[in-house]
Amino acid sequence: MSGNGNAVLLDVRKLNFWYGERQILRDIAFSLEKGEFLATLGPNGVGKSTLFRCILGIERRYQGEILLDNEDIRRKNPRTMAKTIAYVPQTHYPSFNYSVMDMVLMGTAAQGREWASPNTRQKRNAAEALERLGIADFGGRDFARLSGGEQQLVLIARALAQEARLLVMDEPTANLDYGNQIRVLSQVKNLSAQGYSVIISTHNPEHALLFAGMVLALHNGGIAASGPAAGVLNAGLIRTLYGVEARLRRDEDGRISCTPLLNYR
Repeated sequence: MSGNGNAVLLDVRKLNFWYGERQILRDIAFSLEKGEFLATLGPNGVGKSTLFRCILGIERRYQGEILLDNEDIRRKNPRTMAKTIAYVPQTHYPSFNYSVMDMVLMGTAAQGREWASPNTRQKRNAAEALERLGIADFGGRDFARLSGGEQQLVLIARALAQEARLLVMDEPTANLDYGNQIRVLSQVKNLSAQGYSVIISTHNPEHALLFAGMVLALHNGGIAASGPAAGVLNAGLIRTLYGVEARLRRDEDGRISCTPLLNYR
């Protein structure tokens, strides 16, 4: 999938995964270079979250290889993995009410000693992560009292404070309003431009067209299409993935939009 001449950061080779006798992933293969932004598309239950769990080292009962910095992740322990790859979940509500700074500092755990108080470097990384996302003044606020979009930015800041180079985001705009979807994905796009490698899962083809450079489309456990978003996404692929008819149009600036064709009276 890659082709920019940069070193490959993530390389997935012939990945297969089963839950019992049901095969969820079949011969999944792709690679990701520094600064690439990959959107994973597909209907519910197609295996996007399972793919992410394999990449993160949570699921290890797969067949095939997943290489991170050219090393099999099965040979890496969680602490070593955390220095390269960070996970950004959907917006969630913690059991305890942490401050924003405390939430971001959680991402620096691999940089210090277990159970030790955050050191100067960790505090600096947390502050710089908030600054990078334009939310430096959030540090003392209660995480639970933030809006969904603000919480998502804090979770991204936590991943940045981890100093990982690969960000894995599972539906980062789920349950966000339209404005917050655009704001969050715009920030993610900026991070990609700064050299971070990013993988997100999304159900919205327009997210891939507007923000991601690359697309990995999954269908029936396998790859339906992969490559540059503008070249891969078309009406036929959307019909295959989601069972709806759509029209894709390119405007005078070269941007492509996707409009579903509705059939109702």
